[in-house]
Amino acid sequence: MKMHTKLTPEGVRDILFDECRAKAEAQRRLRSIFVHRGYQEVITPGLEYFDVFNLPGAAISQQEMYKSIDCAGRLLVFRPDSTLPIARMAASRLQDQRRPLRLYYEQNVYRSHPALSGKSHESAQMGIELLGAGGLRADLEIICTAVECLQAVAPDFRIELGHAGFFKLLADRLPISSEQREAIRSTIETKNYGDLDQLLDSLGDLPESSAMRSLPRLFGGEEVLSQTEDWNLGGAAAETLDYLRTLYLALKNLGLGERLMVDLGLVQRNDYYSGVVFSGYVQERGGPVLTGGRYDRLCGYFGLAMPAAGFAMDLEAAAGLLSGRLPKAPASEYLVHGEAGYEVQAQQEISRLTAQGVQVEGSVWDSLEEALQYARQAGIPKLVCVGESLREILVEEAEA
Repeated sequence: MKMHTKLTPEGVRDILFDECRAKAEAQRRLRSIFVHRGYQEVITPGLEYFDVFNLPGAAISQQEMYKSIDCAGRLLVFRPDSTLPIARMAASRLQDQRRPLRLYYEQNVYRSHPALSGKSHESAQMGIELLGAGGLRADLEIICTAVECLQAVAPDFRIELGHAGFFKLLADRLPISSEQREAIRSTIETKNYGDLDQLLDSLGDLPESSAMRSLPRLFGGEEVLSQTEDWNLGGAAAETLDYLRTLYLALKNLGLGERLMVDLGLVQRNDYYSGVVFSGYVQERGGPVLTGGRYDRLCGYFGLAMPAAGFAMDLEAAAGLLSGRLPKAPASEYLVHGEAGYEVQAQQEISRLTAQGVQVEGSVWDSLEEALQYARQAGIPKLVCVGESLREILVEEAEA
């Protein structure tokens, strides 16, 4: 049997040096935004019971989950999503806390994707959840926080705004099975006009069918919402479109007009979304780097019904956007070399310098000549030699 001792499993990878620095900087910037907006950090376990993700509307297929079994034979999964565990935690640990709950997280999720899809099976995410608040003010808070996160990592971005409830209202009025519903949703999401027409042709000339057929084409500014006025759907569908217009205009008044798009074909696969949904895009990336929305029914599945909304940002994508704009990691200012018998004193000198905020490396070489050669190669300008006395040597001026 072949031993896989030097390879990582498919869909995961090592992260090195500058990528780590960019990731840490992205974490710092996003964390600052969350903390200054009053959000508190939480961490959920990497392992959860399968039941947490097997709820109605979770829309995470078993094929996507990494599974395991505990010593009692109970089915576990590696966390494939952060929102569901946080809703579980809020119902079990935070039910007596003052609302709204403002929570943020930075953790990995694990999903198995088809081979050659180009998607990572292990993804680092940072995001927020606003639990116990609904309405326009809460939606504005979530989206404006998302905008700040995008601004923190990319100079150019756009937000696409939709409403999960609109698709659901149309689908509920059509005589279709759950399989047909998912097929229609998938063709709208991928803007596959041909397959969508075939799926809807068999339903006849229903107003809801005509509206559904138009969804993937309704992408743009405020004029998109005006195009829906001739549908005469009435009721909850009309109220949904009116609310989306109100939210769009509010965001436009905040100066986001040029960055804001309405996409009525934005139908998230996660059925727990019940209201406004949005995605954040940047020019350098093909897919969204940030997704979120409102999920007012989800917490009720865990026994603590309350409105909620949130978003997650792809942390590796955010780091990638920063990587080319960060300065190079500075070289150490000093190499501290201890002569034979002065190794302990050399470590004390390192501690003294680092306590002052100086970047230092310790010499692991036996001779001063070897230490100087290493300093030249590493670009370290000064060497401190610890012996009977302390000597500071300029590496460039020392004899080669």
